[in-house]
Amino acid sequence: MPDLTHLSITAAAELIARGEITAVELTEAHLARIAAYDPHINSFITVATDHALAQARAADAYLARGMRRGPLHGIPIALKDLYDTAGIRTTAGTTFFADRVPAADARAVTSLHSAGAVILGKLNMHEWALGVTNDNPHYGPCRNPWNRAHVTGGSSGGAGAALVAGFCMGALGSDTGGSIRIPSSLCGIVGLKPTYGRVSLHGVVPLSWNLDHAGPMARNVTDTALLLQAIAGYDPDDPASVDAPVGDFLATINAGVAGWRVALARDSHFGDADPDVIAAVRRAAAVFEELGAHVEEVDLETGREAAQMNALMTTSDAAAFHRERLQAHPEGFGADVLARLERGAMFSSTEYVLARRFQSEWRRRLERLLGTFDVLLTPATPITAPLIEGADAIEAARQLTRFTAPFNLAGLPALSLPCGFSPAGLPIGLQVITSAWNEAKALQAGRAFEDATSWNRVAPLEALAS
Repeated sequence: MPDLTHLSITAAAELIARGEITAVELTEAHLARIAAYDPHINSFITVATDHALAQARAADAYLARGMRRGPLHGIPIALKDLYDTAGIRTTAGTTFFADRVPAADARAVTSLHSAGAVILGKLNMHEWALGVTNDNPHYGPCRNPWNRAHVTGGSSGGAGAALVAGFCMGALGSDTGGSIRIPSSLCGIVGLKPTYGRVSLHGVVPLSWNLDHAGPMARNVTDTALLLQAIAGYDPDDPASVDAPVGDFLATINAGVAGWRVALARDSHFGDADPDVIAAVRRAAAVFEELGAHVEEVDLETGREAAQMNALMTTSDAAAFHRERLQAHPEGFGADVLARLERGAMFSSTEYVLARRFQSEWRRRLERLLGTFDVLLTPATPITAPLIEGADAIEAARQLTRFTAPFNLAGLPALSLPCGFSPAGLPIGLQVITSAWNEAKALQAGRAFEDATSWNRVAPLEALAS
C-alpha cells in the first residue's frame, strides 16, 4: 500500500472508487501525520478531528450505496482560517476572532461539501491576511517544511506548509497581493489565483473588497484544477462574483503548448531578482521552447508601480474594514499589521482614486499583451524563503509581493508552480499569467511544464523528522 498522505488527489480518488481504501482510512492517515509532525511546523490553528472523521464515514456510506459525488469524494482538504465553517471556529489568525464559531459555511466550503470532500481543519495564516511571512504573533509562526528556520510565505502559509508536508491533499487559500502564490513558491507547491470574481468570497473574512481572490492550492496542477472545478461559479450573494461560464478546466489540461506564443517578462522590475531565481525561470522558459512554444522577452515597464498601487489599495481597504477595531482596540493587532493598517488609513481619497485609475490602465495594458501571447511567464517571488528569525514582516511584504501583486491589481488568473531549488535547497516558483477567465490555459501550461520536469515530485520528508 502506498503512503496515503503523498498520493495525488486523482490517485487517491481512484483507490477510493475501486474500494481499495476507504475515506476513513485516508482521513485517519492524514490526521495521524498531522499529530506526528505538525507540532514542528504549526500549519494548523484548528484540527477538526471529530468533524473530519464524521464526514469520512458519511463519504464511505454514500459509496456503499453506489453514490459518488466526484473526484473529491472522501478527499481530505484543509482551509485557510478565514473561510467560515459552521460549527468550527474561524479565527482569521487574530485574537479578535479567537472564539468565533460561524453558524454557516462560506460558499466555497459548501461547494466542497457538495463535492464530497472531507474538511480536516483550519490552517495557520498571517494575522488578518495582511502579511506574507505567516509569523503570527497570536498562534505562532508557521515553519517551512524544507527548512524550519525559514518562513512559509503568506498569508496562506499554513496551506503551503501543510500540503508539502503531507498533512492534506488540497487546500483553499486567499490572495490579495500574492497570498496563494507566495507560499506556493516558497513551499514548492501549486497555487492558482483565479480571475477576480471567478470564486465566491461569500463567507470569507475580507482583507480588501476590491482585490481579494479565493483559490485552490495543491501538490500538482491537475489536483489544483479539480479543486477549482468544485468551487468556481457565480454566487449572487457575493457582490464581486461575476456570472461567467465556468467550463471544464480539465478538458484541455493535457493538450500541451506546441505552437503557443509565450511572453517572458524581462525588464527592470521583473528582472530584479536573485540570480538563482532568474536562472531557474530562464530554464523554465527553455522547457516551454522544447515543448514547441515560441518564447519572446517582453518589457512590462510599469510592473513596479502596479505593485505599489496594489499595496496602497490593500492597506486602505483593510483600514476601512477594521476602522472600528482600530479606534477601540489597536492593542489587539500584531505590530506589523497595526503599522500597515495605520499607514493605509493615512492615504488620501485622491491617492486612492489615482490608484484605481492606474488599475484600469494596467489591466488594459495586460489585456492587449495577452491578446497577442497565450501566457506570460515571470518569477513568482524574487527570492526564496527568508529566515523567520529577525525577519521584518513589512519589508518582506514589499519584497515578496513584487511579482504577484501586479496581477491582483489586474484581476487576471495567475498560477505558481515549482521550477527549481536554490543551492540552499529552498524551492523557486514560476508564475504563469493568462487573460481573464482563461484559467484553463494557465493550468494547461502548468501541466505541460510539470510533465516535462520533476520539481513537484520532490518532498522534504527528512526535514520533517529532524
